[in-house]
Amino acid sequence: MANKRKQVRFGIIGLGLMGREFGSAVARWCHLLDDGPVPVLTAVCDKQKNLWDWFTGNFSSVKLATDDYHEMLASKEADAIYCAVPHSLHQKLYIDILEAGKHLLGEKPFGIDRAANDAILKVVRAHPELVVRCSSELPYFPGAQRLVQWAKEKQYGRLIEVRAGFHHSSDMDLTKPINWKRMVEVNGEYGCMGDLGMHTQHIPFRLGWMPKTVAAHLLKIAETRPDGKGGTVPCKTWDNATLMCTAVDPDHGKEFQLQLETKRMAPGATNTWFIEVYGTNGSAMFSTHDPKAFVTLETRGKEQGWNRMDIGSQSAIPSITGGIFEFGFSDAFQQMMGAFLQEFRDGGSKHPFPMVTPEEMERGMLLPDMKNIREVSYRVAKAVCIEARDSGLGRLRAAFDPTGPRRVGPGNGSVTSQRAESGIDLGGASSESLNVSRNVVPPSLGNVPRPAIRGVLNQ
Repeated sequence: MANKRKQVRFGIIGLGLMGREFGSAVARWCHLLDDGPVPVLTAVCDKQKNLWDWFTGNFSSVKLATDDYHEMLASKEADAIYCAVPHSLHQKLYIDILEAGKHLLGEKPFGIDRAANDAILKVVRAHPELVVRCSSELPYFPGAQRLVQWAKEKQYGRLIEVRAGFHHSSDMDLTKPINWKRMVEVNGEYGCMGDLGMHTQHIPFRLGWMPKTVAAHLLKIAETRPDGKGGTVPCKTWDNATLMCTAVDPDHGKEFQLQLETKRMAPGATNTWFIEVYGTNGSAMFSTHDPKAFVTLETRGKEQGWNRMDIGSQSAIPSITGGIFEFGFSDAFQQMMGAFLQEFRDGGSKHPFPMVTPEEMERGMLLPDMKNIREVSYRVAKAVCIEARDSGLGRLRAAFDPTGPRRVGPGNGSVTSQRAESGIDLGGASSESLNVSRNVVPPSLGNVPRPAIRGVLNQ
């Protein structure tokens, strides 16, 4: 039976941490009780040849090991490519992979910036015959899938608030040498929002919880880091970001708050991913900090109480692991791969929660788009605050709405419409000084509509 299953031959470009995780998942494929296609590792590529040994020593199926990805793409040994490389290489490699006729499982965020993402998406659309998906493992934890199922069963009622986040703490060590994820020219200006963002967006986007407006609270905490050679270098990417969005509940047509947190400097958090959903009828929470717990609340009268349920190992694709045992990251990665392999079934995928699509990546790239957040929001907020400071208003909240930012008139706090222009001068101020807050509106803003409040700048 097993030898009759369709096989998909994979090549890996980038043999680091995630490349080895991919290989391990392939080696354990018998762990899944699934009759779908089977991955076979046939080719590996990395400039560091010492990384080849783990793959060639553990996989007799590897027919090609090379330091030139063009050789892999020209080879007939691979049908699909898992590509795990720095963001600055996404545009070139992803496009070359697709134009070589290979299916692509790519790491997020599909480009170092919006322009790179646009270029990749253009080629994706030119090759509808290819399966293209983005990596996002953590929503495949059983607790996260339970939370999704609650949404499908309409158990939340009208949505009040959704909060999703991904927190790290390794960068709390300020002696840690800089790596490429802290370099704007390699990671991208969006910093933590690019590498971690889609992990927070996968479930909301898939359930139709789309942002209408977005405001950002961004922090650069570690301004310099050791260069690993005895010196120090600037650390220019954003360490922590909170995006506060207005979204619309697709079942009720009403607005709710969607908060997305990506933090590289979150004390005590070791790769902690979480999602919380609050509704009028029910609420639910899941966090990888407590991976066996699915926490729920059902609204019954004036008093409510949270319930914690221990859940086992079973995710979307059944596995041989007993239901009483724990689920971990390697299981989530394999479940994600299982969702990708389902795309190669005859008749298409039957998976209940498919992987991130290129269109979802495009939506995700809109949120941390630096032209929107920094050049528009920051500059308009700065220009408004300079005027307010000169008018004696001091601390000022700048009001934004979907029709464009508003401007506070001199002296009296009156509001007039003003369309944002990205060319407004920052006046030499550092963009690090911008904070977006959910705090109450100060009395000095008088008639500024509260739902329109989006940004605050400390002067």
